[in-house]
Amino acid sequence: MSEVTAESFAALTARLEVLEAEAEIRRVQARYMFLCDTPNPEYGVKDNQERIELILDLYTEDATWEGVGEYYDNQFGQAVGKDEIRAHFNRFWPEQQDPELLLNAHYLTSEQIHVHADGINADGQWIHFQPWLYADGTGLIRGSRLNNLFRKVDGAWKMSRTRTENVFIVPLPDNFASDYPSASVLLRP
Repeated sequence: MSEVTAESFAALTARLEVLEAEAEIRRVQARYMFLCDTPNPEYGVKDNQERIELILDLYTEDATWEGVGEYYDNQFGQAVGKDEIRAHFNRFWPEQQDPELLLNAHYLTSEQIHVHADGINADGQWIHFQPWLYADGTGLIRGSRLNNLFRKVDGAWKMSRTRTENVFIVPLPDNFASDYPSASVLLRP
């Protein structure tokens, strides 16, 4: 058995820190998508304002949320800082929505996470796929590419940029979903 040197211990520690960073970044990204689902599966969240604040907790103070590319430039634009990101989500979840969004579920694939050499910055790319169903029976499937940035702040990984680019939008047949929950009970005790 070989002797553990200071160099080999440092190399092993650095590899472990990268793996832990990747796992935490994965959880931050997945939590963001989870909180954006409809119906909201987070137990005990009373309204969209509380949901939005939980989403904002995942971001750095100076974060950017932006939709880019031919389709998203005009639909989403760019929001810089938590106040603008909050306003963006308030437009997405208005008090009264017509037609009401009944179902929106986020699926992430093709993950790539890169922790930078400084150990406090990272980037991640995913392909994101989501079905939408509205109260009037209309629906669509949206596919997007995500290219997000992350920064370690006070020992915790946060999103410093969400950048989404449209890949496709496909209209679904009216009333495409026969069974869907009116409220999530997933995390209910």
